[in-house]
Amino acid sequence: MAIENKLGITDSSELAREEERISKKKALQMFEKGFFDKLHAGTFQALSEIHRYLFEDIYEFAGQIRDVNIAKGNFRFAPLMYLEVSLDHIEKMPQSTVDEIIEKYVEMNIAHPFREGNGRSTRIWLDLILKKELNMVVDWSLVNKDDYLLAMERSPIKDIEIKVLLKEALTDKINDREVYMKGIDHSYYYEGYTVYQTKEL
Repeated sequence: MAIENKLGITDSSELAREEERISKKKALQMFEKGFFDKLHAGTFQALSEIHRYLFEDIYEFAGQIRDVNIAKGNFRFAPLMYLEVSLDHIEKMPQSTVDEIIEKYVEMNIAHPFREGNGRSTRIWLDLILKKELNMVVDWSLVNKDDYLLAMERSPIKDIEIKVLLKEALTDKINDREVYMKGIDHSYYYEGYTVYQTKEL
């Protein structure tokens, strides 16, 4: 079953196709309309605005913090009861070096603040920080998808792999539309979550 959506789609595969088509279109609009100029890089508000713009035509919860606990495989993302505290902590993390920025990105991935669409919006958020602080972005065409997903799975324990992968893919083509869109086109989706219940203290 597909997650509840504005499109009235009940098949998860069909929803995934429409979601990709619409989010790519919206991502391109963001780039061409100067959407990022008004955002404060590294803040949760910036991430929320990115997520809202990408998914507002698909989900009612676009830009809103999730209200369920979610897991991917055996990994449980930040529990609801700690999520807002986690987001506040992440926002305050330093972001002046490549290592600091990737560490912040890893922590935001562990938080996974949205019900769906975390991967795409957070990659754009990462590039926004890199662009502001270092005049660099990630060329996602240089990042092997399987290596990336494995590195992200391991990053809560050891983040050296994801740091190496992303550092090697940095480019100074910060205003290149094709480089920007590769983060969406390459479909490094870390979506498809399991919702679970837990006893809140």
